Amino acid sequence: MESTVVKTMMMAGSVLVVPVVAFITSFLLWPGALLKAYNWYLRRRLGLVVRYSYSGSYRFCYSSRGTPGGATPSLLLLHGFSATKDMWLPIVKYLPRDQHVICVDMPGHEGTSRTGAEDYSIQGQVGRIHQFVRSVGLDKTPFHLVGTSMGGNVAGVYAARHSDQLSSVTLMCPAGLVYPTDSKFVTRLRELEKNPDENESIPLIPRTPEELNDMLRLCCHTKLNLPRQMLRGLLDNRIPNNGFYKEVFMELVGEKSRHSLQEHMHLITAPLQVIWGKQDQVLDVSGAAVLQAALPRCRLDLLDDCGHSVALERPRKAATLIMDFLSAQEVSDKKLS
Repeated sequence: MESTVVKTMMMAGSVLVVPVVAFITSFLLWPGALLKAYNWYLRRRLGLVVRYSYSGSYRFCYSSRGTPGGATPSLLLLHGFSATKDMWLPIVKYLPRDQHVICVDMPGHEGTSRTGAEDYSIQGQVGRIHQFVRSVGLDKTPFHLVGTSMGGNVAGVYAARHSDQLSSVTLMCPAGLVYPTDSKFVTRLRELEKNPDENESIPLIPRTPEELNDMLRLCCHTKLNLPRQMLRGLLDNRIPNNGFYKEVFMELVGEKSRHSLQEHMHLITAPLQVIWGKQDQVLDVSGAAVLQAALPRCRLDLLDDCGHSVALERPRKAATLIMDFLSAQEVSDKKLS
């Protein structure tokens, strides 16, 4: 009897040891794969389901939760340069569980089709997002559009061209403006333009753990003390895409895209919210005043102790601000009716 108990305990122990060893091995040998597995787990925990939609042969990858037609408009979230739909997970965590939300991979990113430069300019991305909206039926009722950084540029131009589809729009630290004050990132780009060096990396396209650390310090006001293996995992997942990222980046800083939001912002008629980290070193917070001057009725929310990565540094606050803005629009609409 005692021997049977001991054997049972040993078997149970071995069952527990196997996943622990697998986890440690994955963390040491394949940290990038482990990070992807973690995002899969977090999406599942938050109730997000990964789906695909098509416009002709073009494929969009997105994650969604809930169904349209609730008390508030559907949310469509557009991520920034070199990110993916998963960058919104920290914010989705703090959105109401019954809120219909869609996070889409931008053109060429993650699971969305990778084509060519014509799709990576801001105008090209706006066209593709318009296709996506129609492919999933978001155009049937007005929805709320949220975009950050590059995605903010796209969202702003989309709002200027397709205001009839939107109930409102939120721009978070958007690109595409003429900023009264140069940020640390823009200053660095100007230096690279004057003295181009093939060995110099673009600050947002890291190639080494040291360059990745520099990028994180540039994007986040709060220092991120990430384990070296996690940094390696992030880098492992990015490096295979660095050629694509450079192609997109060159489109974004080209003449057609660099000031797209600046050139279109006066055409935005949907209610506008602007959220910006006061310590943004990528795109200076002075851009918020540019938008407010052009659109005086916009709501401006500036966040203390926050840099460019609002979704990472202040996800709860950002989610609250967005939902408060939606509620305020609902009250305003009821008064008008």
